[in-house]
Amino acid sequence: MQDADTSNYPKELSWLNELRWNEDGLVPAIARDTSSGTVLMMAWMNEESLRRTVDEGCAVYWSRSRKALWRKGESSGNTQLIRSLRLDCDGDTLLLEVEQQGGIACHTGREHCFYREFIDGEWQTVEPVVKDPKEIYAQGN
Repeated sequence: MQDADTSNYPKELSWLNELRWNEDGLVPAIARDTSSGTVLMMAWMNEESLRRTVDEGCAVYWSRSRKALWRKGESSGNTQLIRSLRLDCDGDTLLLEVEQQGGIACHTGREHCFYREFIDGEWQTVEPVVKDPKEIYAQGN
C-alpha cells in the first residue's frame, strides 16, 4: 500500500499525514449514527473530501464510479452532520459519527445500507424501505 505524498502540507493540514491512503489515494469511511450506534454505510474519501468534511461539518465522499466528490444528501436531502471523526489504529479506516438527517442513509430508501442478511445460504432482505427512492430523488434536492 502506497501512502499519499503529504510532505508538502501546511502545518494546519499535517493531521492528514496520519492517514494511510490506498494506492488510489482513498481511505474507507464508515458512517455510524451517533444516537443509535447503527452502522449506516461505508463509502470512500480522498484527501479533498476529507478536508471538506472537516471544514463543512457535513459528510463529503468520493464517488469511485463518477470520479467526483459527492455530498451525502445533495440530491436526497438526507445529509450527515459530523459529530465525531475517528481514525483506526492502522490509520487506514475512518469512522464518522454522524447525525443522519431524514432518517435515511441508503439510496434504496432504507435507514442504512446493510439491509441484507445471510440466512440459510442466501442473502435475504431484512430491513424495510422507509421511503420509496423515486419519491426521494424526484424532489430535486
